[in-house]
Amino acid sequence: MKSALLTLSLAAALACALGACSKNDTPPTPAAATAITASSYDTVAASAKGFTVGAMMSAQAVYVLFDPQCPHCGHLWETSKPLHNKVKFIWVPVGFSAKSLPQAVALLSAANPLEAMSAHEESLLAGKGGMAAPSSMPPELEQAVKANTGLLTSLGVDSVPFILAKHRRTGEVVSNNGALETAALAQLLGVD
Repeated sequence: MKSALLTLSLAAALACALGACSKNDTPPTPAAATAITASSYDTVAASAKGFTVGAMMSAQAVYVLFDPQCPHCGHLWETSKPLHNKVKFIWVPVGFSAKSLPQAVALLSAANPLEAMSAHEESLLAGKGGMAAPSSMPPELEQAVKANTGLLTSLGVDSVPFILAKHRRTGEVVSNNGALETAALAQLLGVD
C-alpha cells in the first residue's frame, strides 16, 4: 500500500513537472526533440516582444513563452518567483485562443506587468479565467502577440510554457517544455 501511494505521488509530481498546454490539444513536443540552438536563442532575443520581471540588471536573460490561458504557465509563474532576485525573466505572451490574445495584449500594455501578471495568474489558477480582456486592442501589440506565436511555431515548439535560456555556468543554450518546480528551474538555469 505504501509503495503504491509513493508510486502515485511520483507519477503526479512528474505529470505536474512536465505539464504543458498545446494549441492543438495534442501531447507537447519535448524540447529535447526540437532543434533548439544558440541561433534559436538569438532569434528569440532579437524578435520576441515581452515584459521583464526579476533581476533587471542580470546578464542572464530567461525567455518564457506562455499563453495567458495556460494553467501550467501559471504554475511556472508562481514557481519562478523565488528566482526573481537572481534571474531576469522575459515573459513572452503567445495567443493560442481567442480569449488569450486580448489577455496577452493587456499584459504587454500593463503599467506594472509584475502586478498584472500576478493578479491574472492568481485568478486563472483559482478557476476564474484570468484578467478581463480589454474592449479594444492596440494593433501593434496584437500584431506583436501574433508574431510571438509564429516565433514559437518557427522553433518547432507547439506547447507552452516554453523556457529558453543560457545556463549561467556553462553558457550552453537550455530549454524546457512545461512547468517546473523552483528547484528544477534553478538547476536548468544554473542558479542552484
